[in-house]
Amino acid sequence: MRKKIALIGGGQIGQILAMLAAQKELGDIVILDIPELENPAKGKALDLMEMAPHGNYDANITGTSDYKDIAGADVVIVTAGKPRQAGMTREDLLAVNLDIITKVAAGVKANAPEAFCIIVTNPLDAMVYAFYKLTGFPKSRVIGMAGTLDTARWRAFIAMELGVSVTDVAGTVLGGHGPDMVPLPRLTTVGGVPLTDIAAKEQIDRLATRTREAGTEIVKLFGKGSAFFSPAWSAIVIAESYLKDKRRVLPCAALCEGEYGVQGLFIGVPCLVGAKGMEKIYEIKLDDGEKAMLQKTIGVVRKTVEETKL
Repeated sequence: MRKKIALIGGGQIGQILAMLAAQKELGDIVILDIPELENPAKGKALDLMEMAPHGNYDANITGTSDYKDIAGADVVIVTAGKPRQAGMTREDLLAVNLDIITKVAAGVKANAPEAFCIIVTNPLDAMVYAFYKLTGFPKSRVIGMAGTLDTARWRAFIAMELGVSVTDVAGTVLGGHGPDMVPLPRLTTVGGVPLTDIAAKEQIDRLATRTREAGTEIVKLFGKGSAFFSPAWSAIVIAESYLKDKRRVLPCAALCEGEYGVQGLFIGVPCLVGAKGMEKIYEIKLDDGEKAMLQKTIGVVRKTVEETKL
């Protein structure tokens, strides 16, 4: 039997998620949007079905506004919410998107209570926390996409700066999904060579700053709306590791219960993602400077989460 993937939100990220999931043949796909956008969701699903002969994939793709149609979903990816506009911070989105996440959590809990859930909606650290609290799902089945995206951006910028293949750049980014995230140059390598050996400190500092501000950079370029290709692919990487039990170690927003000195918050940390969901958090030995930066991002995340009043 094919797996079932429910995409909550049929906007830019949602439609790309549907295409990527279909192309990777991860399972059948349901695109769910609000009633006012049910027809566009159905239209996107039909368009993707008509692409299948040339896309060389077999997947049943449907659109709906009825949560009953996500029943039995193995994976739920939540992108529903208002996108960030130029001049807005992620925190500006909190009130409106918290209301949306509350409705999504109720629909998922009632119809797909066994699903592995990946949250993409911003402000991500607060939204994944809210979804977790509202559904009551175990921490192994609720995860935030952001760390995977932040690390992809870090790796991409390094490759662009140094003129090397991005596949040879390895590294990770910790912390909240925002301007206080913590890239780790000390542990980043290019083809096994430490980044600190081949890039000047000024370059590394510039790359770290660009990574922290990557989302804002794209928002400014678009003028309206935010990134969609890279967030979609980042979420698919996580979903694929779960569905295929690939057991990848991915930086994701996971619920920490003592790890890194964090209690009760979703923070970007290296996670083992396999058939049981978020199976393990790996702790990196940080130096004093990295610890200080992590404490700063934890404080920002805690403040945002407290505003949810959950």
